[in-house]
Amino acid sequence: MTKTKDTAGAGLALVPANVRYWSTVAPRVRTQLARWEHAAAVIPDPKLRALALGKLGDERFNSEVAATLATLAPRRHRACVIEAIVALQVLYDYLDVLSEQPMADPERDGRRLFAALIDAVSVPAEGTRKSFELSQNNDGGYLEKLSRAVSLAMAQLPATAAIAKVARGAAERCAEAQILNHQTSRSGIEQARRWATLQASGTGLGWQEYLAGATASVLAIHALIAAAADGHTTPSDAEALDATYLSISALTMLDSLVDQEEDIAAGQLGYLHYYERPELMAARLQSVARDTVAHARGLPNGAHHIMTLVGVVAYYTSAPAANTELARPLTAPLRRELAPLITPTLALMRGWRLAKGLNRWRKDRSQSSGHRPHGAPA
Repeated sequence: MTKTKDTAGAGLALVPANVRYWSTVAPRVRTQLARWEHAAAVIPDPKLRALALGKLGDERFNSEVAATLATLAPRRHRACVIEAIVALQVLYDYLDVLSEQPMADPERDGRRLFAALIDAVSVPAEGTRKSFELSQNNDGGYLEKLSRAVSLAMAQLPATAAIAKVARGAAERCAEAQILNHQTSRSGIEQARRWATLQASGTGLGWQEYLAGATASVLAIHALIAAAADGHTTPSDAEALDATYLSISALTMLDSLVDQEEDIAAGQLGYLHYYERPELMAARLQSVARDTVAHARGLPNGAHHIMTLVGVVAYYTSAPAANTELARPLTAPLRRELAPLITPTLALMRGWRLAKGLNRWRKDRSQSSGHRPHGAPA
């Protein structure tokens, strides 16, 4: 009966959210992405420019999906929410690729880099910001501009003060997890395991799920930014929302199923290897999904947050690599747990992946045959 209510509630929430997204959110997302593409294109250092533009091209979908949370914002504040969410996601993706580059001292230099993420959600935007020692190395202030854009947009939302402490905590959690995760390929998992075990106490998450959730906590910050557009949001609301999105973010460990071959080639251990047996990972993912749906029901806009969880799972489990003989025993219990709610979203994601693959095939075929798009220069 509860699943039926979830399905009905999510369906009712999805229709107006889609209308708002395509009419008022998507056009502004495109405008903001174009803004950051223009900023990235003039980065003086060619390597940094290529990294920034590459991330914008490859990870565009991240910003588009994150901005669906802006549909929860009142129309008068929606533009600021979109601006903050897109800039934050672009910042996060850029920091991710920067932190993968060789560094003299990975831990020290990683902290300097991720100061930009923490400062981004620290308002007021003026007077308390740190210097970006690494980012000012021929990036034309690109990282600083992204961080400041988030702060300035958040400062215009009515309940930013109510979510500020929680948002900063989520950013600090995200930064620490990112830094520790990048160290695992060099020094092993033990330091990250100890940190995550300590931090996970009282959350209902195992250290593996906490580490995954913390690493992807930019999603929690997006949800907090959207909540800041509602003047009735309280600090308690922010804490409950952050806890729910920490668990939703934990489900992004499904990405390790998709990237198994790449992780092995890079000498990195995926989350599957952090569990004694694959069936333990499957059971934990199923339990996290079940508990998070239950918690989300009690939140304002609970149906929308449940759909966000379903969207995360559908995105990763719709990938071909998530349907191999190895991956199916891990994904099938999770799909069953979220059925029938996940069924239409899963079909939509599979259709999107098919269309994306066809477009890529046509582009590759056109390039290999020497054909140019109409109007392209010779």
